[in-house]
Amino acid sequence: MKLKANVLLIAIIAATGGLLFGFDTGVISGALPFLKQHWQLSDSSVEWITTTVLIGAVIGALGSGKLSDIIGRKRMIIINAVIFAIGAVGCAYAPNVTTLIVMRILIGVAIGITSFVVPMYIAEISPKRSRGALVTLNQLMITIGILASYITDYALSDDSNSESWRWMFLVGLVPAVILLVGMFFLPETPRWLISKNRVEEGKRVLEQVEDPELISATLIDIENEVKQELQNKSSAMDIFKPWLRVPLMITIGIFFFQQFSGVNTIIYYSPIIFKMAGIVSNTESIIPAIIIGTVNVMACFLSILLLDRIGRRKLYIIGIWGMIPSLILLGACFHFKEALGASLPVFAVLSIVCYIIFIAISLAPLGWLLISEIFPLNVRGIGMSIGSLAHWAFNAIIAFTFLKLVNGLGIDVTFWCYAGICLIGAIWGYYYIPETKGKSLEDIESFWRKNKDPRKL
Repeated sequence: MKLKANVLLIAIIAATGGLLFGFDTGVISGALPFLKQHWQLSDSSVEWITTTVLIGAVIGALGSGKLSDIIGRKRMIIINAVIFAIGAVGCAYAPNVTTLIVMRILIGVAIGITSFVVPMYIAEISPKRSRGALVTLNQLMITIGILASYITDYALSDDSNSESWRWMFLVGLVPAVILLVGMFFLPETPRWLISKNRVEEGKRVLEQVEDPELISATLIDIENEVKQELQNKSSAMDIFKPWLRVPLMITIGIFFFQQFSGVNTIIYYSPIIFKMAGIVSNTESIIPAIIIGTVNVMACFLSILLLDRIGRRKLYIIGIWGMIPSLILLGACFHFKEALGASLPVFAVLSIVCYIIFIAISLAPLGWLLISEIFPLNVRGIGMSIGSLAHWAFNAIIAFTFLKLVNGLGIDVTFWCYAGICLIGAIWGYYYIPETKGKSLEDIESFWRKNKDPRKL
C-alpha cells in the first residue's frame, strides 16, 4: 500500500522536533573547544556544560508524560518549540558560564519532552503498515540534526575568534520556528482524541491517515481499548502492574545498553577525541565529526528501509554484535597510538564509522520505536516518559564520566569497557527484545496481558 503524501508530510513536520533534538545535542561538540578557550575552562567545567542539557532532559522527561496525556500530543510539541527558540537565543547571548548553563538546562527540558512526545505523536497518527518507518523518521531527523550541527560548527568556527560558539547556538532558532509554525497546521492524534470522547474528530483524522480498508477495524480497536481503560480507571502507578513489568524492563534495558555503549561520548566529545588523536586545530578537529555525522544519517536512513522488512529483533541482534568489535578496534587504535603515528586519526575514524553504522541501524532507532509501541494507551505517555527519563539519566552519567574515565583508565580501556557492556546487552537482548513488526498497538497490549515470553511476540 502506497503511503499517503499527507501522512508523510505530517511525520516530517513533527519530526522537526527530532532535528532540534539532534542539533542541540550535537552543537556542543564543536562549541566546546571555543568555550574552553574563551572562558579558560577545566575538563570538569567542560563536562558540566555538556551534562547540564541532559539534566534538563531528565526534568523534561519526568514532568511532561502525564501532561501530554492531559493536553494532547500536539500542544506539547508546540510548547516545546517555544522552549527551543528561547533556549537557542539565550545560549547565543549568554554573558557568562552560569547563564549558559541555565539556558542549556532549558534546552534540555525541551529535548527531554521531544524525545518521547514526537515518536508518540508519530506512532499514534501513523497507519499500522508504515508505523515503524515513520517513527524511525524521527531518529533520521535526529541524525540529520546532529550532522547539521557539525556542519554549522565547522562553517562558523574561526580559530582567531574564541566567541565563534555564539553563532553556533543561535542557528538552532531556525528549526524551532519551523516546528512552531508547522504544528499549528497538523491534527491531534486519533487515539488521543477518541480517549477524550472526541470520537468524530478522531474518526476524521483516521480517515486522513489510515489505509481505507483498515479504518473501520482500527477505529473499533481504539474504541475498545478506550472503553477498557474507562472500566479500569488508570493512574500513574498502573505502569507497575505485573503484566507491564516486561515492557517496563525492555524500556529501561534498551536505553541502558544504548547509552552505555558510549555512543554519545562520540556525539558530544568527537573534536576532543580527535584532538587526543593528534589534531591540533579547533576547526580541523570538527572535520572527522562531519564524516561520522554523514555516515550516521546514511545508516539511519538504511534502518528506516529495514525496520519494517527485517524487523526490530533481528536488527537489534545484528547491530549490537557489530558494535562490539568496532569498539574493541577503536580502543586498540589508541592503545597502539605510537605505532600508528600520524595515521591514528584515520584508523580512529574508520573504527567509529563501523560502530556508528551498527548502532544507527539498531539500538539508536529501536529504543524510541519500541517504547512507542509496547505500552497500552492509558499508560503510553507515562511509559514513554519513563523511557525518556532512563535515556537521559544514563546519557548524563556517560557524558559526566567520559573525561574522568579517560583520565583515570585511559581512552583505550574506556572504549573496551563500553564493548564489554555491549556484550552483556547482546545476551540480554536475546531474551527480552520482542518483534513488534506488523503488530497493532492493541495486539501488543493483548500479548502482554497474557504474560508471555517477549521472544514469542
